[in-house]
Amino acid sequence: MACKTKSSVDNRDIKLTAEQEKILRTIAGRSNPVSSREISEAAGIAPKSVSCRIQSLKKKGLIISPARCKYEITDTGRTVIQEQEGNAETGQAK
Repeated sequence: MACKTKSSVDNRDIKLTAEQEKILRTIAGRSNPVSSREISEAAGIAPKSVSCRIQSLKKKGLIISPARCKYEITDTGRTVIQEQEGNAETGQAK
């Protein structure tokens, strides 16, 4: 299964699928880098889907891999989550 990804650098242009957002929030909730297996179990998403979504989130600059097969959120990723929370509170769509 091939992963389809798009690259973006402007936070305003970053759009996340429901799975991407769930994965990003799962990673953000951890204090240490996590594996795709841990993400899969915590988010309740199939491992293959997690792997593809991770690649997309990395290309968007929302997560990084500080060690082989471990992932953590970037400052940009935290900003995107905060912006989405703000939009949800005001009823604005992203």
